[in-house]
Amino acid sequence: MHIGESLPDCAVRETREETGIDVEVIGIVGTYSNPRHVFAYDDGEVRQEFSVCFLARPVAGRLAVSEESTDVRWFEPGEVDALPMVASVRKRVHDWRNGDMPATR
Repeated sequence: MHIGESLPDCAVRETREETGIDVEVIGIVGTYSNPRHVFAYDDGEVRQEFSVCFLARPVAGRLAVSEESTDVRWFEPGEVDALPMVASVRKRVHDWRNGDMPATR
C-alpha cells in the first residue's frame, strides 16, 4: 500500500500491476488474520500480516504476467476447486462462493 492510498485503490492498483486487468471494487469478502502466521525476515524485521479480501469485477485491460506474477489466467468457477492453493486462500474463495462474508475472519 502506498502512502495516501485507500485500501480499495491499493487493490485496484495491485490487480493491474500483477495481472494487467483493471477492476472495480464492488464489495469485501472479509478481513483475515492469524496470530500464528508470523514472518521473520533476514534483516531482523518481524511481521504478523493480515489480508483484506475484496470482491471486484474486471472493467478493462488484458491478462499479462509481470515481475510479480508468473502465470495469469481466467478459470470457470467449476475449475477453481481443482487448483492448487494454500488453505488460507481456499478459505477466502469458499467464503466468497458461499456468501459467508462477515467483516472479519
